[in-house]
Amino acid sequence: MSVSQITPTLFLGGADAPLNLALVSKKGITLIVNATLSHACPTFPGVECIRVPVSDLPTSRLTDHFDRVAERIHGNRAGGTLVHCAAGMSRSPALVMAYLMRYRGVTLQQAHRWVRESRPYVRLNAGFWEQLLQYERRLYGRNTVRVAPPQEPPLTPRPTRRGQQQTDQLMLVPRSPLVSRSQAAKRSPLTSRSLMLTSANRSRKGNQPSSFKV
Repeated sequence: MSVSQITPTLFLGGADAPLNLALVSKKGITLIVNATLSHACPTFPGVECIRVPVSDLPTSRLTDHFDRVAERIHGNRAGGTLVHCAAGMSRSPALVMAYLMRYRGVTLQQAHRWVRESRPYVRLNAGFWEQLLQYERRLYGRNTVRVAPPQEPPLTPRPTRRGQQQTDQLMLVPRSPLVSRSQAAKRSPLTSRSLMLTSANRSRKGNQPSSFKV
């Protein structure tokens, strides 16, 4: 899968991305976050690689790495950062969303929309969603969304990799707006656009919260 640009210096991808030296050089990558158990870290001159040894399972403790990875991304002033897992669909997007919440002043709902703008096919497993909800509560004191099963199950379940079908059947339901870290949020055009879209959706539906699939 292709590399997705989240910010001018932050990129999200699968296991093939860090092996492409031309891509790493073109994007100015100086830090690679490898959120896999088995994929090797490349050894490129001037590129640091840190590993997050977590399986893509709902029981895996990805939350133990949220702060460490967010701090390393934020502190990488030398160039760009590439965060990847096997497919760039679950572990690495969750780490990127945790970073956006902590250092870009956005809520979990906004972080999810932000990432999906660049990578629409992200699919976090249910355990990672719960860990992100706990992280949002820790940062903001409350949650802006809740994860709940849909009202009707899909008619024909799609074949997925292990643990993903449960993820695809979850719904991310917005709660009431949370105003926090407004100055940081205003610095991000994507954040502002997410807020406007949320407000517009509520206006069209008579201020009733909308639901969208994760």
